[in-house]
Amino acid sequence: MSAAPTSPRYQGRRLGEALPGDLLDAAERMPREQLRALQLERLRATLRHAYDHVERYREKFDAAGVRPEDCRTLEDLARFPFTTKADLRDSYPFGMFAVPAEQVRRVHASSGTTGRPTVVGYTEHDLSVWADVVARSIRAAGGRPGHKAHISYGYGLFTGGLGAHYGAERAGCTVIPASGGMTARQVQLIQDFRPEIIMVTPSYMLTLLDEFERQGVDPRTSSLRIGIFGAEPWTEAMRSEIEERTDIHAVDIYGLSEVMGPGVAQECVETKDGLHVWEDHFLPEIVDPLTDQVMAEGEGGELVFTSLTKEALPVIRYRTRDLTRLLPGTARPAFRRMEKVTGRCDDMIILRGVNVFPSQIEEIVLSTPGVAPHFQLRLTRRGRMDHMTVLVEQRPGCSPEHYDACARSITRGVKDGVGVSVEVEIVPPDTLERSVGKIRRVFDSRDD
Repeated sequence: MSAAPTSPRYQGRRLGEALPGDLLDAAERMPREQLRALQLERLRATLRHAYDHVERYREKFDAAGVRPEDCRTLEDLARFPFTTKADLRDSYPFGMFAVPAEQVRRVHASSGTTGRPTVVGYTEHDLSVWADVVARSIRAAGGRPGHKAHISYGYGLFTGGLGAHYGAERAGCTVIPASGGMTARQVQLIQDFRPEIIMVTPSYMLTLLDEFERQGVDPRTSSLRIGIFGAEPWTEAMRSEIEERTDIHAVDIYGLSEVMGPGVAQECVETKDGLHVWEDHFLPEIVDPLTDQVMAEGEGGELVFTSLTKEALPVIRYRTRDLTRLLPGTARPAFRRMEKVTGRCDDMIILRGVNVFPSQIEEIVLSTPGVAPHFQLRLTRRGRMDHMTVLVEQRPGCSPEHYDACARSITRGVKDGVGVSVEVEIVPPDTLERSVGKIRRVFDSRDD
């Protein structure tokens, strides 16, 4: 990690201030054993609710030979079948809803870029819980009542914008609903409205920083103090890049629409050591993605969630495809932490027999001085062999000889660190597509 800047405002701000005890809610102060008892009570009720009101769950439970009353301990959850994105798509649009249509107050959906979208519904109670957990997340990130929150997550069917919006209002913040796009205008709004908090994807934050600099404004002089970044995997190297260019606290928020939306887990600003899962509402497991066996605490694998309080769309052992591990709580001792997600089972690239994750390439690019943090991976086939080209943007003002050295450094870093040979192409500034939402890193034309 690069050395921290030395401006007076930045000094000592790598770790933030802990939340005062009087701002912690009752669950955040709960002893672990009391939390586990609450989880079991809510889990048993959720299993019964799903079995009684969702035909697909009833069929899956019956096929697995289990019924809700078979769950007598939290460990018994492992006997129940998984839920996958395919279950939701096959039940499109409302087949997985567990309440009558007249009780559904809002519907969200995924983009559906790889097939039918997954549709999720919320009762009035669900929306209130969602606002509560996002508000809790904002407080954990350092947000306080009276702060202004600039929200650049997309609004609409995507859960990010509205999830952050109502959570920020519940936290007592003033919301600036900027949504995505119109990057130059967003930078102007940040300068004019002077928000303390920004909620956005990390890749679009980099786009905003480029626009600050294009307008001749040092991002470190802005009013921003806290960045709450989610909706896509990002690395510690990207955190360092953002913090050093902006002089803010960059913290991670986690969620996915099928489980709730943003606010399932949150990194605490005082530790920045992984995301505390709000386990009074969401019960996490880690399973081996190949064998489906539950992994012990501290072992890596695929993250699986069971909702504990959702009414409209309860989810039982939902396969997220995100790779991480669970660790004991720190800043919030009752709640376990999940490590920052830096890859997904379905993001993995198999290149000439080697498993490659985009996050591995990102770490190498961001540690290479003189190139921008914008890159793409292009997969092609040359003859019978798969080939990867890493396209990386230049930073203005460096010589061609410098970029030749950068290309060689990245090539060597990927070979040594990942174990594959790639071609690296350094391209002019502003060449690669910019993100206004979730970034697309991989372009695979091997079957074209």
